[in-house]
Amino acid sequence: MIQYPTIFSFFSGAGFLDLGFETTGYKIAYVNEIFPPFMSAYRYAREMLKLPEPEYGYHQGEDADVGKLINGNSAQKLQELIKDARKQNHQNNTQNNIIGFIGGPPCPDFSIGGKNRGHLGENGQLSSAYVELICQNLPDFFLFENVKGLWRTTKHRLFYESLKQRLQENGYILTERLINSIEYGVPQDRERIILIGFKSDFLKVQEIKILELNNFNFPWSQFIKYDKSQVFDFPWIKTEPFKENSFTNCPDHIPQELTVEYWFLRNNVVHHPNGKHYFQPRAGITKFASIDEGDDSRKSFKRLHRWRYSPTACYGNNEVHLHPYKVRRISVAEALAIQSLPSGFILPENMSLTNMFKTVGNGVPYLAARSLAQSILEFLKI
Repeated sequence: MIQYPTIFSFFSGAGFLDLGFETTGYKIAYVNEIFPPFMSAYRYAREMLKLPEPEYGYHQGEDADVGKLINGNSAQKLQELIKDARKQNHQNNTQNNIIGFIGGPPCPDFSIGGKNRGHLGENGQLSSAYVELICQNLPDFFLFENVKGLWRTTKHRLFYESLKQRLQENGYILTERLINSIEYGVPQDRERIILIGFKSDFLKVQEIKILELNNFNFPWSQFIKYDKSQVFDFPWIKTEPFKENSFTNCPDHIPQELTVEYWFLRNNVVHHPNGKHYFQPRAGITKFASIDEGDDSRKSFKRLHRWRYSPTACYGNNEVHLHPYKVRRISVAEALAIQSLPSGFILPENMSLTNMFKTVGNGVPYLAARSLAQSILEFLKI
């Protein structure tokens, strides 16, 4: 019997990354999220999707403080859970006994449009803590996700390289890629740096040969559906005059499945439980109607085009995304669709709108998460 890897999830948010791994076969055993509203959303969404509770439970608040998981009683408890997970797999007489960590530490301190405080910022320090957590517990593999600013911006790149060096010193062989979610069928232009590492002694046991330590044959491209350079060369409509409640057909010669309207229809967002969850403006309705469909040139008040992909789903820092043909902001259901989540993924009604949009914007798009999970399985020959 094949045993799929057991996952310990950190900075879990509402569980988009976890869901991508779980629906690919992995076992989500441990969930860690310090912000209680996000954890409540995670639990609620799992209930709606009829998924089992993680074997080692949900860890939130102080219990989920990554810093405390490095030292003290919390650290010891985590180590015991990991040992138990390995023991269970072994008792099942399975060939694979694999433990993985996945997580995307909060990233505003590395974001070009965010606080840009770098590794000294409160959120920036969490990236160091996550790497230290990996080095202390030595999972067989890990996934680290963050904004492209950590990888591309000169002032942050030195810090990123120091994290990689720390991981290599602890026996990890690394591979990285700047991905764009649109490559995986997500209707969104969203770039993120993905760093994946495998313990070198684990790979030897698995009889996986590595020719070059930092350039091994990881199947990054195998589950890509669209070449991003070709996607952006399609004849996308740029802007059109806004017409409330208008109807237009999808133009020829573009991939319809990468458009927001395709996903709005696919997820039946009008009748989705989160379909009426959107901010009601106190003023500015006139401004809402004055912005052309598809005009996303502003930092805020971007209007989506129904027959084009969305800009990065980011709904903080006063960034407002407008519905293509309604005089309003997009709804939570529409934002979930833009993140390529299944229509059965629902956020709890008693969650604040601010927290709903924050957790949606912070999440890893579901189809991207699935493809990354599949790539790891392919590499491990599972």
